[in-house]
Amino acid sequence: MKKSAPLNLFSTDDPTATSKSGGTARAAVAGVAEDVSALWSRCLDIVRDNVSQQVFKTWFEQMRPKTWDGRQLTIELPSQFFYEWIEAHYASLLARTVQRVLGPKATLQYHVVVDETADVAAEQRTIKLPGLRQPEAQPQLPFAQPQQGPAPTHYPAYFNQRYTFDNFIRGENNQLATSAAMAVADNPGKTRYNPLVIYGPTGLGKTHLVQAIGNRVLHRNRQAKVLFTNSEKFTMEYINAIQTNKLAEFTNFYRGVDVLIVDDIQFLGGKERTQDMFFHTFNALHQAGKQLVLTSDKQPKDLADVDERLISRFQWGLTVDIQPPDFETRMAILQQKSLDEGMDLPGDVLEYVARHVTSSVRELEGCLISFLAKVSLDNREPSLDLAKEIVRGVSGSASTRTLTIDDIKQEVSAYYNQEISLLSAKTRKHEVVLARQMCMFLAKQLTQMSLKSIGLHFGGRDHTTVLHSCQTIMNYIDTDRKIRADVDFLRKALQR
Repeated sequence: MKKSAPLNLFSTDDPTATSKSGGTARAAVAGVAEDVSALWSRCLDIVRDNVSQQVFKTWFEQMRPKTWDGRQLTIELPSQFFYEWIEAHYASLLARTVQRVLGPKATLQYHVVVDETADVAAEQRTIKLPGLRQPEAQPQLPFAQPQQGPAPTHYPAYFNQRYTFDNFIRGENNQLATSAAMAVADNPGKTRYNPLVIYGPTGLGKTHLVQAIGNRVLHRNRQAKVLFTNSEKFTMEYINAIQTNKLAEFTNFYRGVDVLIVDDIQFLGGKERTQDMFFHTFNALHQAGKQLVLTSDKQPKDLADVDERLISRFQWGLTVDIQPPDFETRMAILQQKSLDEGMDLPGDVLEYVARHVTSSVRELEGCLISFLAKVSLDNREPSLDLAKEIVRGVSGSASTRTLTIDDIKQEVSAYYNQEISLLSAKTRKHEVVLARQMCMFLAKQLTQMSLKSIGLHFGGRDHTTVLHSCQTIMNYIDTDRKIRADVDFLRKALQR
């Protein structure tokens, strides 16, 4: 299913900006009496397209619209913690959304519940707090206005300031990508990594990493012309430039940057004219020694419906991947994120979440957000039982539970009639060695754990031992019918 692009809060050409009555913002400002719930629903439609489903359900669904006086929208929040979280993480998104729907001068005010007593009037159980971070006025893109002469000197910095290298957790899954990104950020356009293409499944931190490049470049040189965009936004701006006869301005704008960062280039597929424009833009920047950074959900050579000449240029520099994080990296992410939010969670809670949520960093963080929300909003104890409840909700069902090393040990030891403890012992008995090698082989095949991580679960053996065990089983599969049948049986049993 094709991924839909988030609504652009900065473009004046967004279709949500107008309505049948002649414009959402104008109608909302002029019709003060319009139902506040309907107005808030419009805001939520935009927010929903710009955050994950887990974040939307945990935070935004719990907000309650109270009043709209034609200038200020008042929203009720369930607690002080809730207010502080929203202001720390989503204040800019909320404020821009409200201004988009209700007009450029619209502001936010929160009613924060401080007393849940049932027989107290609403005014007495809440306090009024302003939206602390109203957005700065967003500049029009340079090609949106008639322009003569050289390329523009100002580029809007659409960078999330929280996306830095300092808070990006490095692990074996992303070490090369991180090192390359830092090298590019320290010396843009002057390294052999041009373009730098980072690819991998969604939710693993590609956007964080490339935004960290932009943030570091701007931190070191405030005059640098750094632009972050995505292929869908590039396409829409190109179409608008054609419709408004501003192709020259569009071309000058994109060819005037020092660093161009384009997210999700896979969505260029099938858009021939856009690809042609991007091809010439790429050539102009590369020849001028400017830095290009691209992300994709797959390797350039595997991109569908993308011109071969573009794919060839994507491969000129360095192409690196990001894999799902191993257990140790997931633990580090959870520890860092929980401390950032002011909570030192129990080790067994973090370990359980890290072992059972493995597909993406985004899902891992969503699980942690839900856990913290339950603790703070529902006054739940930060227990292992609560962690299990949250994980079940994220995974959807027990059948999607992540396979662990302990699962593999239990299945293999039972199959070969060996004590589990012997798998980590130093014994060299053939029966035990075979069971241990089978465990290591299946762990490498069926989990995302690194060789080093697997070895630690078997008496602290190093990665070379794990590699040797995997190769031994592979040799057996080619030459021993019995071992081949064992592997087939155990794999099916574990995948059930």
